Amino acid sequence: MNSNAHIFIYTHKITPRVKYTFNLILKDCLGLEFSLTTNIDDYKSFEGSKFSYTNQQIESDFHIASHTLLFESGIKEQTIQLQNHELYYKYFFKTYNNALPFDIFAAAFYLVSRYEEYLPFLPDAFNRFEAENSLAYQYDFLKIPLVNLWIIEFEKLLILKNPTILITHKSYTYISTIDIDNAYKYQEKGVMRSIGGYLKSIVKFDKADLIQRTSVLLRKEKDPFDSYEYQLEIQKKYKLKVIYFFLLGDYGMNDKNHPSNNYGFQQLIKHLADYASIAIHPSFGSNGNSNQVKVEINRLAKITHQDIFKSRQHFAMLKFPDTYATLLEQGITNDYSMGYANFNGFRASFCMPFYWYDLDDELETGLRIHPFCISETTLRYKDYAIPQTIFKYVEPLINEVKKYNGELVTVFHNDTMGTAVEWLDWKNVYEEVVKLALEK
Repeated sequence: MNSNAHIFIYTHKITPRVKYTFNLILKDCLGLEFSLTTNIDDYKSFEGSKFSYTNQQIESDFHIASHTLLFESGIKEQTIQLQNHELYYKYFFKTYNNALPFDIFAAAFYLVSRYEEYLPFLPDAFNRFEAENSLAYQYDFLKIPLVNLWIIEFEKLLILKNPTILITHKSYTYISTIDIDNAYKYQEKGVMRSIGGYLKSIVKFDKADLIQRTSVLLRKEKDPFDSYEYQLEIQKKYKLKVIYFFLLGDYGMNDKNHPSNNYGFQQLIKHLADYASIAIHPSFGSNGNSNQVKVEINRLAKITHQDIFKSRQHFAMLKFPDTYATLLEQGITNDYSMGYANFNGFRASFCMPFYWYDLDDELETGLRIHPFCISETTLRYKDYAIPQTIFKYVEPLINEVKKYNGELVTVFHNDTMGTAVEWLDWKNVYEEVVKLALEK
């Protein structure tokens, strides 16, 4: 062990929350190993890098006064009072007689664990926690990974108090993720759905749709949602790490995907699996149904002949703790659902992968969460962006992730990069965002 990359910490009680939060901040973000002690004499006699984290008055050169949150168990309403600060921007859980104006560990845990989403809230029409209910939205830090900002300021203090300490940072990374909710607009839909589509167009007197549908089915024209050659071209051109999330649920009002046994659809999945990572997009209908999630994962595993470890919820149907508990139960190790369906920004106020802490069972789990902060559908339908104004919305978010050496995850869909009339001007937006993400 490199003693310069190790820190000794006194606390009055070692809890799973304390260990989790110190792992997150010290180990994952700052590259430090640490040891915890509840023995004050051992702490005082230790001559290396150290600090104390406790609610007690003790003799310490570097003392962080603790809030009660990390020493509690269970979930209860917390008193949150936001304060503005020159260095820390905004903070809560104010403490006194402290090297910091607040308990950074408790506040970080509150945001990253999504503690507020376990408390009672008014859900939206899909029973989701809305961005507007969050502290980040209400106090205007949704566009800032506030926990990362706090950690950088804490790091400066840590070095000031312990000049010999050796801190290391991870490198910035970019992952392009693509959701395949509906692989084709007309192709591979089966006879009954194709007939239904024709009837719908006739009732609406939609001549253009009738002509295009016929042209595609006769293979005279490319399907409007078929943008896969373009996606692979961009991936190769920029050497991208890409993950495809396939919707393989049963057909329903909010799950209009192709049948999983459709040959053409299966060939597409196999083709893309040759170039990128393949993941499951648990359906809207699978929400709250662990067996259905298992069925959908097995469908994808059977098609690709590989185990499936990655997921992202369709419709961003993320409910704590049920969704993550289900994914863990079904063998998922990495999830990419941590973001809002209708707002771009940082749902967990954090721009790096982290392990999910289960507040119900009070333990750090093996499920690694990868937050996303940009979705093209949100840009269009919430920000009312147009291709000419995209930079205004995405550049600040991308720069925030770069600033903190985070992991940038963007969400795009195959249909928005195709030739569908409603997305015609948007095809090149994907490449523009990719270029911006990779810009040094």
